[in-house]
Amino acid sequence: MDVQVSISQNGIWEKPFLCYEFSNRSCQKFVYPLETRILLYILFSVSSIVTIIGNLLVIITVIHFKQLHTATNYLILSLAVADLLVGGVVMPPSMLRSIETCWYLGDLFCKIHSSLDVTLCTTSILNLCIISLDRYYAICHPFQYHSKMTSLTTLVMIIICWTVSAALGFGMIFLELNILGIEDFYYENVQCDGGCLILHSREAASVMSMICFYGPAFVMLCVYLKILHTAQRQVQAIQSVNSEFKKEGKATKTLAIVMGVFLTFWIPFFICNLINPFIGYSVPPLLFDLFLWVGYYNSTCNPIVYAFFYSWFRHAFRVILSKAIFQTNSSRIILL
Repeated sequence: MDVQVSISQNGIWEKPFLCYEFSNRSCQKFVYPLETRILLYILFSVSSIVTIIGNLLVIITVIHFKQLHTATNYLILSLAVADLLVGGVVMPPSMLRSIETCWYLGDLFCKIHSSLDVTLCTTSILNLCIISLDRYYAICHPFQYHSKMTSLTTLVMIIICWTVSAALGFGMIFLELNILGIEDFYYENVQCDGGCLILHSREAASVMSMICFYGPAFVMLCVYLKILHTAQRQVQAIQSVNSEFKKEGKATKTLAIVMGVFLTFWIPFFICNLINPFIGYSVPPLLFDLFLWVGYYNSTCNPIVYAFFYSWFRHAFRVILSKAIFQTNSSRIILL
């Protein structure tokens, strides 16, 4: 890669900063002021820790309290595991890459990190897609719900969700399907020492965006619109017949909010990801990185949504934080 030079204000020729000073294939490095770097490290570190703790509380809550051993909550558990891994495995290396503007962890770990990034994002939206189907049966076909959404059915769907996501994430990166057809352009103009960038050809960007985001998101929106229409039609009858339907309706509303938060946080990234190959890869890397972190923060927000809207999750959190979880038969505590 050619190294460009710039002229400073005093007319002296200056070389730009490089990730690897003695490599003629080094990526260029942007050096933030020390104060900015410190603030960014604090911000991203706190975000990672909050994401881990919040989702760990959700995981412990669903696993420990027998009252919460339901099909819907197993799906929430699967989603929380994906979000926990985002906070613990994806965010820290991304923090180093974003602040240092170089990747110093090696090519193999770059591929593993990128694969996990794609896998966990896909897992999240497929989990949400399954949750929308769970809510559809709970509201629109309540008498078929318990026969359709059994624990075994839920487990099979979760396994399929993670398997498909891992196949897409690791297959795309390690088989280099993302640069299929533009290999020469990538290796001559993009690939450099100290870089860890996922570049997509037009075909790959279109296919992967449809599979990982736009397709499942469209299904979810259609399902929730159907649920909303059914709920509005039957709201009076439901409220007068059985209070259990009220709980299902509240759960549906809360999970719809979770879905809305997910779409809001990830749409900017996936719009850029889709259009970038069609506009000559002219989306600024800094903007791409910003939108990627906005997407990561979805994993931080999900436990906050649960805590805000679910009284029984708030009760469970208090039990866990007060250490009452270690008492005998604490798993049978009734969460209001």
